[in-house]
Amino acid sequence: MLGKMKNIIKLLKTVDFEQLEKVSKKVDLAEVMGAVSKMDEKQLQMAMKLLTGTKKKKDPPPIDADFYNIDGKLSAEDRALQLRVRSFLEAEVKPLVNNYWLHDEFPFEIIPKLAELNVCGYVYQGYGCAGGTSLMDGIIASEFGRIDPSIATFLGVQSGLAMGSIYMCGSDIQKEEWLPKMQQLKVIGAFGLTEPEVGSATAGGLTTTCRRTNKGWVLNGQKKWIGNSTFSDITIIWARDLDDNQVKGFIVRKDNPGFSVEKIKGKMALRIVQNGLITLTNCLVPESDRLPHAQSFKDTAKVLQMTRAGVAWMAVGCARGAYENALAYTLQREQFGKPIASFQLIQNHLVEMLSNLTAMQTLVFRLSELQDEGKLKDEHASLAKVFCTLRTRDIVSRAREVMGGNGILLEYNVARFLADAEAIYSYEGTKEINSLIVGRSITGFSAFV
Repeated sequence: MLGKMKNIIKLLKTVDFEQLEKVSKKVDLAEVMGAVSKMDEKQLQMAMKLLTGTKKKKDPPPIDADFYNIDGKLSAEDRALQLRVRSFLEAEVKPLVNNYWLHDEFPFEIIPKLAELNVCGYVYQGYGCAGGTSLMDGIIASEFGRIDPSIATFLGVQSGLAMGSIYMCGSDIQKEEWLPKMQQLKVIGAFGLTEPEVGSATAGGLTTTCRRTNKGWVLNGQKKWIGNSTFSDITIIWARDLDDNQVKGFIVRKDNPGFSVEKIKGKMALRIVQNGLITLTNCLVPESDRLPHAQSFKDTAKVLQMTRAGVAWMAVGCARGAYENALAYTLQREQFGKPIASFQLIQNHLVEMLSNLTAMQTLVFRLSELQDEGKLKDEHASLAKVFCTLRTRDIVSRAREVMGGNGILLEYNVARFLADAEAIYSYEGTKEINSLIVGRSITGFSAFV
């Protein structure tokens, strides 16, 4: 009884008597007091909260895009590396990317800092490389994609396509000459396969040609969409040998006579990536710069298989970045007096995004396990590329949707992910081509034209 009386006294102390006089003209105060006297202690406490407005605001849970705790399967050492990479990207890259993306420029000042991070060529043995697992290489790619897909693409070209071509197809002398400097980012590489008129049909016949002469190899043709090529020191060029009709690979230096690059402008995606149109006009390349273990397109495909898995991880990172930014926004943005994260339709979008993201994370984790076990096949990498890039498009679209008009502004970050997802969806093999690779595997029939 004593406790009840104390609560009634507290309730009375909250009353503004000037307001009470106004209220008395509208309600029967005696009747109100009679009702209050009949309340139990719990009811009185609720009444006090309503009158004083002292209801404690509930703090939202921390944003955690790793819903199934996949990172928990990492060793302590690998987890520490992941967090070190994440911290670096948050501090050194995230503050820069919107401005550089807007102006279609590359932040060259981060290259020495990326070198210090020491993750370039992570999976290779020797040459200053870490000799790490494909799993951690994928996680690193995802961390880069989470902050900016353009910088992730830069690293993917340098570490995967360019270094990978030399590592898998080069001679020992070529590896010793180039890989240590590329690992330290003292030499920047590019990868020239796609052509103005030949994208998905590269396996069927490149228009860029090579012919051996007594002075070396003469290359003619064009390459398009070549990332890093406007400032790269070397470019891996794939060309069709006019003598045997097989694809061969070459290390072409930026100062080779007959080699020129024009920057591709007007892109709506991956604007930080400096893509170039390469023109080879009787470009002379010495025999010593031909990749001796690149004898056909099958050798090119081995490089693509390795890097295609990385693109799937990069898509996961892009999707995660969009989801995390969107979730944070919905927790802060208020409409009708409360955060929009409390609305049913917004929560439905967030759950759809998280569902797709979690499925992607578990898929690529197993994909990299297969790669580390030496069991990775073309169809495995292709299925991951198809599924992850397709689901990423859905996630970034929903992320923009829950942010309303602000979703198209760079300052809220999601607009950049929305645009960049379109490029990731298309490069390293379109959905259609990768689907046919998987289709051939499961049916036994090749549907390629």
